[in-house]
Amino acid sequence: MGIEEKLLPNGVMLAGLEKLVNWARKNSVWPATFGLACCAIEMMTVGGARYDYARFGMERFSASPRQADLMIVAGRVTNKMAPVLRQIYDQMPEPKWVIAMGVCASSGGMFNNYAVVQGVDHVVPVDIYLPGCPPRPEMLLDAILKLHHRISQEPLGPRRAAKLLEQGFQKDELIPSSERYAPKKKGVKS
Repeated sequence: MGIEEKLLPNGVMLAGLEKLVNWARKNSVWPATFGLACCAIEMMTVGGARYDYARFGMERFSASPRQADLMIVAGRVTNKMAPVLRQIYDQMPEPKWVIAMGVCASSGGMFNNYAVVQGVDHVVPVDIYLPGCPPRPEMLLDAILKLHHRISQEPLGPRRAAKLLEQGFQKDELIPSSERYAPKKKGVKS
């Protein structure tokens, strides 16, 4: 007796197309490799057996930008590397997402000089900023799960997005995992 017999007695399941497409997108995100510095070591760790991001549908890092829909910029971006980063981003198919991993990718970090771009958002639009120097693999997994939540709420197409905006649709607020899974204190309402 499986779950299909308990939930689907007639073998029929109904879902909206938008939810079904977003579920498929969320569970098949393939990141592009773009490791530039020490954060890349932490990014590679997430693919190993201990953290195993394959359980979230991210089976492999794609070496081809045409087969990737997530760019994880791990490390500092120099002015020489910025056009290459933009070219790889432009070659990725829509929809595409970007995670700025580490303080160097987010804001230039301690490298406040002429050679380092002060934030990758000057080159490509960033969806999620991941702080830390370098951020732990658990933090990257948390950012990926937050991105999955964001993907699951995306409207299909610009007309649908405009219609939802007219109706006053608000996306769910992203709550840090440290607050979501923190033990509840007795006597305190949340």
